[in-house]
Amino acid sequence: MLTLQGKKVYLRALEPEDLDFVHEIENNEDFWEISSTQAPYSKFLIRQYIENAHRDIYDIKQLRLVICTRRGRQVGLIDVYDLEPKDKRAAIGILIANKKDRKKGFGSESLGLLCDYCFTHLGLHQVYASVTSSNEESKRIFENNRFRKIGLKKDWTFFNGEFKDEWLYQLINNVH
Repeated sequence: MLTLQGKKVYLRALEPEDLDFVHEIENNEDFWEISSTQAPYSKFLIRQYIENAHRDIYDIKQLRLVICTRRGRQVGLIDVYDLEPKDKRAAIGILIANKKDRKKGFGSESLGLLCDYCFTHLGLHQVYASVTSSNEESKRIFENNRFRKIGLKKDWTFFNGEFKDEWLYQLINNVH
């Protein structure tokens, strides 16, 4: 089986045809809390981002993939970012865009596929994620994929007039 292909989803590189999908996600204020976005993005800027998405992960320290159902329908995005090649670690972020697509295993399978990719192809020793303490769905996805809750960052993010705590999750690849 291919590394980025599962039973329910596959992960693929951004394509020019993803412009509207990414634009909708990046400009959805419901997601701004988890993405630390404070202002809308233009289609022009997103088009430029997609055009440069082919650059090497070691050059730009990030990789964004589209989560697609086996029939090819886009359901979300999953990112590797803050790549630190020397320390062999990176952060992971995941978003299933539409509520009707959540709790169907798409996020969990995508996370497992991406972790396998990070350990197998990127040679990382660990991946980590930050999850707002109130985001029960994300906490469950990371915990179900063997991530350990290793710390609480108090009052870490400020959104809609209030500070929120954030949990730090970590998955260490113990296979050498």
